[in-house]
Amino acid sequence: MEDKIRFTADSHFGKVLHEWWQGLEEDRATRAVLKRCSTLDAVALTAAYQHFYRYMLMRGWPVDAKDWQKDRLAAIAGLLAHVKSEDTQSLPLAMSEKNGDNNVVSELRFKSLLKADTIDDVFIDLRRVLPLIGKKADIYQLAKDVYYWNDNTKKQWAYSYRWA
Repeated sequence: MEDKIRFTADSHFGKVLHEWWQGLEEDRATRAVLKRCSTLDAVALTAAYQHFYRYMLMRGWPVDAKDWQKDRLAAIAGLLAHVKSEDTQSLPLAMSEKNGDNNVVSELRFKSLLKADTIDDVFIDLRRVLPLIGKKADIYQLAKDVYYWNDNTKKQWAYSYRWA
């Protein structure tokens, strides 16, 4: 996968993504449109996402990006619309926070997420998980993990999750 695409607080695309995400607070129409999308195709077909995609192109996103890169960018945009506040905690740790005796995201749901092989499935599963963890996430880590979703990411998540 591409090494030049990085989503960290000090990277170019991390800063661009953060700026766009912060703008969603004022641009509630875009947030609402993206939040209503239940599939990755639905995200990609919205004017809201297409405006975001053009914004990313103007900010240096590769014009010759491959389809998988475009799909993952759409997943990131669609998921970030669900994030209301930043959190420094990793997603697996947030998912394994206790709600009484149980984790906020059950082991069964977490295992299902780890089985997701396509970015479409990752999008659908994370879209359902974000409300369970209070719509909070480390947006850089979320973007990185979705963009580079693979077996290594799954293993890292499995090691980070607090199993019962």
